[in-house]
Amino acid sequence: MNNNYEMVVGLEVHAELNTDSKIYCSCKNAFGLEVNSQVCPICMGMPGTLPTLNEKVVEYAIKMGHALNCKINGVCKQDRKNYFYPDLPKAYQISQAEVPLCENGHLDVMVDGKVKSIGVTRIHIEEDAGKLLHDDSFAGSLVDLNRCGVPLIEIVSEPDIRSSAEAKAYLETIKSILQYINISDCKMQEGSIRCDVNVSVHKIGEPFGTRCEMKNVNSFSAAIRGIEYEAKRQIEVLENGGTVEQETRRWDDVKGESVVMRTKENANDYRYFPEPDLLTIVVEDETIEKLRAEIPELPNAKLVRYVNELGISQSDASVIAESVDKANYFDAAVALKKCTAKGICKWLLGDISSLINETGIILSDFALTPEKLADLVAIIESGAISNAAGKTVFETILQEGGEVKDIVEKKGLAQNSNTDELEAIAKAVLAENEKSVADFKGGKTNALGFLVGQCMKASKGKANPGMMKEIVARMLEEQ
Repeated sequence: MNNNYEMVVGLEVHAELNTDSKIYCSCKNAFGLEVNSQVCPICMGMPGTLPTLNEKVVEYAIKMGHALNCKINGVCKQDRKNYFYPDLPKAYQISQAEVPLCENGHLDVMVDGKVKSIGVTRIHIEEDAGKLLHDDSFAGSLVDLNRCGVPLIEIVSEPDIRSSAEAKAYLETIKSILQYINISDCKMQEGSIRCDVNVSVHKIGEPFGTRCEMKNVNSFSAAIRGIEYEAKRQIEVLENGGTVEQETRRWDDVKGESVVMRTKENANDYRYFPEPDLLTIVVEDETIEKLRAEIPELPNAKLVRYVNELGISQSDASVIAESVDKANYFDAAVALKKCTAKGICKWLLGDISSLINETGIILSDFALTPEKLADLVAIIESGAISNAAGKTVFETILQEGGEVKDIVEKKGLAQNSNTDELEAIAKAVLAENEKSVADFKGGKTNALGFLVGQCMKASKGKANPGMMKEIVARMLEEQ
């Protein structure tokens, strides 16, 4: 980015909801089934068919509205958005135009250790369109209507984002929240979550510039690359004396560039009007509050708590908070207050995560329960066993089960922290290694590590390494 310019980004996130059936009919809502096998006259747009709204779709959208601090409109309607495209057989999409289900919210995200509040303009429900199929084995395109009528929510942000880092934090937090409240599987490879990106640039202190939109970007990393490319492209146009035109562009992630699709249409081009075949949506206040009560602590709140209250680094806290399973496991272990949160974090993101990645084990089925992890970290932090011995305990629990304390006793893993015994070992080792002692006194400080190592060897690895090092250092200073 040219330092004389500021980028302005707004994001439109489309998330497929994981309801059992589609939004206006009873067809199964599932990905990857045989082409055109989950269709009926309603989602195929046959003349004379009448839609019926899936109540669960409304409930899911309201839950997302609560999660993003929105005002919930208990009375709203649905509208027809008219346009022609081969994958939209009835030539209109049922959506919400003037009165969305949720509006005027905000999402707090953490970027570089600071909390940034990003406005949420609206969340509305709508139906998905079908999918065009292209393949070298046939000419032209074929249409799969299985996706027609799959329920969507569209989450529209305010133009409050000022960097690709903020956009990344916003998108990742939206995805995590959808998974936390269990309304979308967020599988980008299946198109369950997609986003449109609006970007403009302006010189600092001047009014906002003309925005361009990139449609249906299929990954968050592609969205970030697209934002950075588009900002740079617009700055180059302005610096060369040109004018940025309002247009819709398509991001080509392979080439790393965007190309023009069409000049930007206005809302009037869609000829919105109230959907005549559906009743007004009316949600009782009691239902709205009941759905609010079902919202758990969300990932952005967890992230702030982990950093500010538990002292976890933002990068580590983000990895834990964005995963429901990791966060639940971590919180359960920390709540026991047997050891430090940092100690639990180190094991969770180290040995445990490595094992999960290798084996695909689910944390809820993990032999090392949060209670056992807390016991293991606590006994290491107390100095009763070493980190190396802790790994032995870890592996034993996974292979054989058992309690931490019992395994330590059975395998003789306890560290020797008896000062008298450790001093006796140190005295003997120093007497046997006069040259190393002389080297240390001559300024070769690495001799200390050698002598401590010899002491650990003499203790058969059972000496408390921290105490051993302190004793050896003290004895060397006294000689």
